[in-house]
Amino acid sequence: MLAPIGISWWRHEAAEAVFDEAFALTVGTGIFLWWLSRHHSRELTTRDGFLLVVLTWTVLPAAAALPLWLYLPGMSFTDAYFEAVSGLTTTGATVISGLDALPYSINFWRMLLVWLGGMGLIVLAVAVLPLLGVGGRQLFKAEAPGPMKDSKLTPRMAQTAKGLWAVYGLISLACVFALHWAGMSWDDSVVHMFTTMGLGGFSTHDQSFAYWDSPTVEGVTIAFMALAGLNFATHFMAIREQSLKPYRRDPEVRWYVVVMVTSVFAMACYLFATGTYPSFAQALRFAAFNTVSIATTTGFANTDYTLWPVFAPLWLLFLCSFVTCAGSTGGGIKMMRAMILYKQVFRELKRSLHPAAVSPVKFGSDAVQSPILFAVLAFAFMYMVVLVSLTLVMVLSGLDPITAFSAVVACVNNTGPGLGEVGPATTYAILNDFQTWICTFAMLLGRLEIFTLLVVLSPYFWRK
Repeated sequence: MLAPIGISWWRHEAAEAVFDEAFALTVGTGIFLWWLSRHHSRELTTRDGFLLVVLTWTVLPAAAALPLWLYLPGMSFTDAYFEAVSGLTTTGATVISGLDALPYSINFWRMLLVWLGGMGLIVLAVAVLPLLGVGGRQLFKAEAPGPMKDSKLTPRMAQTAKGLWAVYGLISLACVFALHWAGMSWDDSVVHMFTTMGLGGFSTHDQSFAYWDSPTVEGVTIAFMALAGLNFATHFMAIREQSLKPYRRDPEVRWYVVVMVTSVFAMACYLFATGTYPSFAQALRFAAFNTVSIATTTGFANTDYTLWPVFAPLWLLFLCSFVTCAGSTGGGIKMMRAMILYKQVFRELKRSLHPAAVSPVKFGSDAVQSPILFAVLAFAFMYMVVLVSLTLVMVLSGLDPITAFSAVVACVNNTGPGLGEVGPATTYAILNDFQTWICTFAMLLGRLEIFTLLVVLSPYFWRK
């Protein structure tokens, strides 16, 4: 919180007092907890790693919510916690309106949470925990996104985390300068870098990117959203090898590019053919920005796409479920899992015709091992169970089916805006407290890739 404290002090904002109070309370609590556990030192087990990850992602938002709760009049702790979880999970769903009138330090804090959550606070901690005498492998396994999280980039997990954060920081710095060059002020460039690289979708303006109405700003943002949707391990290897070959040889990257480009042009053609926009150039502009934004689970908008013909917003909602790469800052089931599921379906079709045929599922040139294949199938099953279950709960609580389903999909996939009453032109403030907690739970499920949270909630986890 030191950064927003400094900003609010420099700008003489009234929010300085609440940041001071929140900082003092957070530090005091941290010191007290450290004092209680100062004599306990041991290597983390896998069980400890899962529990610490879940506690981190549930307790830290409570501290992050304090400035919002203390400053914004009428904001309940439920809404403040929702906003903080939305930031740290890079969802970008908000309950706050009147963003343009907020102190810069408050918006800075909201959007900084997205950037910090982008690569996972636990991955950052992996680089720091060894200094405290605590191992990091169990934490990295529990937190890192994607089905092949056991593969190493460097011999030590701490080095891996530092390398990923170095790449993240380098691209983030380039994003700041590019956004300023495109026409944003330095203030907006910095905070929108946070949410572009974190794929979080928070903005300082209620109109989001429609505020600038600038094709140049949108073009730069598209480029960096697309970069953030790629596997940061691939960025890491490309920089280390000083070559583009890691991108070319990664099948997930190839599928990502093909699906993204095809979807953008198909959407542009659809919007032009339906007369939504008078020229193809205009249709391409709005199709490109909103398709890339939702497909990468960012959640920016330069128009209210819920007003487009009904197929378009439904297609966007579908894209946010699978397009981003494993190891990116995006949400959803990830392109790698989608590829494996796609190939498994065709393998079953082939086996129906040729029962004796041996046709392994391959990812690139490598056969997918059975444990990974079973894990992907289990994840896909639980993903559908979560969507259906939470949607039914939301409908039973009084929401219309479109709003309920889209809110659950948007939160589980960490996308932000949905359809109906929670579209890009509105906020989640229309939800009651119960519905808000359901969406908060959905965001945590999505960010922790479902099983990390469900494992800790299962009775089996607590048996000795």
